[in-house]
Amino acid sequence: MASERESFDLSGPLYLTHVDWDNPNHRKSVAASLVQGVYVLEKDRQERREGTDALASPWWVFFNFQLLHKLVDDVDSSIFGAIYEFKPPSTYCNDTLHRSPSYVIAFRGTITKADSVSRDIELDMHFVRNGLHQTSRYEIAIQAVRNMIATVGDSGIWLAGHSLGSAVSLLCGKTMAKSGNFIESFLFNPPYVSAPIERIKDKKVKHGLRIAGSVITAGLTLAVKAKQKKSLSSDPFAAFSAWVPCLFVNPSDHICSEYIGYFEHRKKMEEIGAGSIERLATQNSLGCLLMGAFGKESEPLHLIPSASVTVNLTPSRDFKEAHGIHQWWKPHLHLQSKLYKY
Repeated sequence: MASERESFDLSGPLYLTHVDWDNPNHRKSVAASLVQGVYVLEKDRQERREGTDALASPWWVFFNFQLLHKLVDDVDSSIFGAIYEFKPPSTYCNDTLHRSPSYVIAFRGTITKADSVSRDIELDMHFVRNGLHQTSRYEIAIQAVRNMIATVGDSGIWLAGHSLGSAVSLLCGKTMAKSGNFIESFLFNPPYVSAPIERIKDKKVKHGLRIAGSVITAGLTLAVKAKQKKSLSSDPFAAFSAWVPCLFVNPSDHICSEYIGYFEHRKKMEEIGAGSIERLATQNSLGCLLMGAFGKESEPLHLIPSASVTVNLTPSRDFKEAHGIHQWWKPHLHLQSKLYKY
């Protein structure tokens, strides 16, 4: 039995009959809908829904996109991504059309159904262990991105993802940014590996813990780099700081909420004159530093220099709603957006 949440007619943004491509909320809603299209593509496959029974296509057709290519996992044959092409009709009249994407590459997150859950959970664990870049799913994803850039360039491409798919999108965007290709990216509920400090209500305690964490991380960075005889003047963030992905987070979602504290704390450390400590700390994680101390090179894949961070302050009923993709196309949300440049 299909879930109501899989039906565009029942749960999609039907109010978006005219997309203003200059409007960040419209862009967000379209990107989130295309990610949902990937979820429903895989659900259609699992439930063997075909033809008129399939539910996925309205999630992109409504916005004048066509499904160009499905991205299929080589381990469990699940559909984890899709490449869409924007094909508005010749009669389409829109003054903001120049801001629309030509192509969108979207990635879904974990699906807790028997056909895909074991592979998705395995990839979740790879992310936690900082090894997502070593998986075949990421290789398929980054190859698709590289092929698209080689064909059409990077200016008309969007990357979009949710949860695990957001981690894949971030890693693809980060990799391409290091080679000078800055892809517009929409990352919904991107996972952040950390203790859930953001959930602490007392601001003084929270700030104190973050300062202590920064000092420890910066100190370990100095020690590890000295042991490895690496220069402290090298700045790995400088190479791709011009890439500004759009992060969409919910403070009630412990999987992604640490991004709020990550960027806000960096700003506060600059304000109190501890920017040099934070510049070291912000590029490193304790887990990766400990691995480096034992001779295992590891880059913290979830850490980025710059971002536009949109926080959904609308109260969530539970964790499922706070982490869900559906929240991001709802109208009348209480949103707060900030730009953080490195």
